[in-house]
Amino acid sequence: MNEMLEQKHLALLNEAERRATAPTHNIRACFELLTLAGAIDRDCAARLAPHRLSESKFVLLFLLHDKPGGLSPHELAERAGVTRATITGLLDGLERDGFIARRGGLDDRRKVAVSLTEAGQKTARDLFNEHTEWVASLFEGFADDERKTLNTLLQRIWQNLETGRPQAGQPKDARA
Repeated sequence: MNEMLEQKHLALLNEAERRATAPTHNIRACFELLTLAGAIDRDCAARLAPHRLSESKFVLLFLLHDKPGGLSPHELAERAGVTRATITGLLDGLERDGFIARRGGLDDRRKVAVSLTEAGQKTARDLFNEHTEWVASLFEGFADDERKTLNTLLQRIWQNLETGRPQAGQPKDARA
């Protein structure tokens, strides 16, 4: 399966094989997973680019889609899992491209509400349907038990990561 691996991963794998310091079949599996995740990200970016969207901007569109009153930049940052500094740049780009409008609050002009324009509503609606169909298509041909097995295996990998391990006093399933 060398053809699936990126050149950088092949180089690291070859060096690990040469040094024989760790089980290379585990290293190969990790690199294959990383390569697959990268390919999915690139395909996603290519699908959104003609609409002048990144994945992060797309997330903001669908977060705003059913919010006619809009959301504050702080709420958007929290829901999208990005910093306030990042949200400012994303909102600037969406506003420049005509997808969103920012308006001051009626009671407090320091508060800002972000909402979709008509073009933003249409794009969010159309792209959400298209995007979810594409994501679902990545698992076409998988039986239910195969998807469950994959999920179980991915959960085991997650638990082996530092970020996947429960913190002291945290319940085991609070991570997900």
